[in-house]
Amino acid sequence: MRTNLFTPQSGYKKQARLAAVLWTLLIFILCLWPGDELPKSNIRLIDKWVHFLLFAPFCFLWLCAYPSLKPRNLALALVAGGGTGYLVEILQRSFPSLGRSYDIMDIAADAVGSLLGVILFAALASFSIKKQR
Repeated sequence: MRTNLFTPQSGYKKQARLAAVLWTLLIFILCLWPGDELPKSNIRLIDKWVHFLLFAPFCFLWLCAYPSLKPRNLALALVAGGGTGYLVEILQRSFPSLGRSYDIMDIAADAVGSLLGVILFAALASFSIKKQR
């Protein structure tokens, strides 16, 4: 029998690791896609929303892959999200032929999305663990 997704004894860690790796690859593919090939939108700040919505699952999935409610692990996931967002922006700046640019507000959106992913994991894990007792 598989155990709770949110505990270190989870039987779903391999699946969560695969999902986390695939999601990370998706982030890099989407964020390094040539800018002129991206669909146009009239939604205000759509780029920031996309970054926010990419990084919340990033942290959530990595925390499911290595489940723990220890503050150190939650902080590490948050730093990993922010660091990955920063790396994406550095890569965008390094390859001007992509038609993408470095944007500090994208990094902020990545960080806020990462924070949401960590909070969501912590809330669901706490609720799930209390429910098991």
